[in-house]
Amino acid sequence: MSDDNDQYDDEEDIILSELNNEELVEQMHDDLYNGLKDEIFEGTTILLDRGWAPDKVLAEALVEGMRIVGIDFRDGILFVPEVLMAANAMKAGMGILRPLLAETGAETIGKMVIGTVKGDIHDIGKNLVSMMMEGAGFEVIDLGINNPVENYLAAIEEHKPDILGMSALLTTTMPYMKVVIDTLKEQGLRDDYIVLVGGAPLNEEFGDAIGADAYCRDAAVAVETAKSKVAEKRAAR
Repeated sequence: MSDDNDQYDDEEDIILSELNNEELVEQMHDDLYNGLKDEIFEGTTILLDRGWAPDKVLAEALVEGMRIVGIDFRDGILFVPEVLMAANAMKAGMGILRPLLAETGAETIGKMVIGTVKGDIHDIGKNLVSMMMEGAGFEVIDLGINNPVENYLAAIEEHKPDILGMSALLTTTMPYMKVVIDTLKEQGLRDDYIVLVGGAPLNEEFGDAIGADAYCRDAAVAVETAKSKVAEKRAAR
């Protein structure tokens, strides 16, 4: 009996504060992968206490860890529940870093307003995109489900995002995405925002037909697309 306990103790005995910076960052990648919220909170705190800048902690410990999660999700090694746990652990670190990043006035990688369209109450895919986007260092304003065009307009006016993301899981609600895009065009706002759309029934042809900038088939693609589109837009400025 006691032997089993000893073995168990050994596995539990990684003391984060005793690791050097490089080992700690590696361990945080593993802890993110395994969805260990408390460990990510502790690791983030330790790195800050050691004088790491918030943006360095974000990039090297959290974003890099979530990038690994994103690759394994894309390749079918991890599934939605594990990714949600990883993203939840990421949030524990972000809770500490976000106010510090705001103080330093560092430009975020980008800002996104996202929501499921009017008539549609599905949100697992949208939540996954939100979390993976946050995991990649984006600031995300999540409007939830069943959003009429007014909600999107109010949010982009208030938050001035780089990206507007819309999600639909029903074929009957897909056309509402065009309503939102057409309204943006009517108001002369369409060119100010990168519009990304996603959801199970959509495809690239549909995205093109309604005038979106891109259709993203999953959360990993959404992150890659968002990064490249924002970089292009900033370069063009």
